[in-house]
Amino acid sequence: MIPGFSNRRKFRDLSEREVLALAIFAEEDDARIYATYADRLDKSYPASALVFREMAAEENEHRRRLIDLFESRFGGTIPLIRREHVAGFYARTPVWLIENLGIERIREEAARMEREAHDFYSHAAQQSSHPATRKLLGDLAAAEIGHYNHAQSLEQEYLTKDARESEAAESHRNLVLTWVQPGLAGLMDGSVSTLAPIFAVAFATQDTWTTFLVGLAASVGAGISMGFTEAASDDGVISGRGSPLKRGIASGVMTTVGGLGHALPYLITDFWTATIIAFAIVFVELWAIAWIQNRYMKTPFMRAALQVVVGGALVLLVGVVIGSG
Repeated sequence: MIPGFSNRRKFRDLSEREVLALAIFAEEDDARIYATYADRLDKSYPASALVFREMAAEENEHRRRLIDLFESRFGGTIPLIRREHVAGFYARTPVWLIENLGIERIREEAARMEREAHDFYSHAAQQSSHPATRKLLGDLAAAEIGHYNHAQSLEQEYLTKDARESEAAESHRNLVLTWVQPGLAGLMDGSVSTLAPIFAVAFATQDTWTTFLVGLAASVGAGISMGFTEAASDDGVISGRGSPLKRGIASGVMTTVGGLGHALPYLITDFWTATIIAFAIVFVELWAIAWIQNRYMKTPFMRAALQVVVGGALVLLVGVVIGSG
């Protein structure tokens, strides 16, 4: 018997009293989730926060109606039965895994919550042969699809064109500050700063394995350094740049990727084949950096290309010259 699962019951074995109790606690949990989302969004996305606050109120209203129904049929003692007590019952993603992923991800999760509840109750109603149970489950399914439709009408009411544009701009700003800027800085550092040591070793030794090891060490070391530096430099509270952990991960990973891009070709044993491929990858990396600057930082493409490509070419040349000396 698997620990932790021995006491989980199947939905079909629940009595109507237990099904109603399960619905009450499920509505209560969903109300808390929506209220948490509202608090999380209140500062940056006030219009969406209003939507989630009203959705939480709607869930609480359904919970009160379910409690009234329960008391009229079964009395005042509601048995404690939650989602985790029932095998196969739909689960909710922990709030802390969703709330920091952006407004669109939160909206998607809310829509998924309503769909899952509706689909589960609809399926359960079709499976039931008991008239009273079938009616109860059908009513729950109708209530859940009502939640979804009401959420759509709330979005139309609060999320005006101006509000959506404002929230889209704020979402883009958060994306740039938290992920793009640190990641771009890391990619630039990893791609450019490792050029000189990698190609210096390559032309000095013409040993592809040694060159790869130096490139690997330089890339991983630079990634760790950049990641810790970014995370420790700003906690994001005053600057509004977001989680230092996220920025550190973005910077560290992209620094490592930038260096490994032109180090990996030296796994090829033929020196000139590996070097030509590495040159091509460097060209792609530098143009990718220019594209990212143009796409997210609004830097004119030709100016970004000139800065990055010329700078990278100079560093590459230094490495080649020193290694050939």
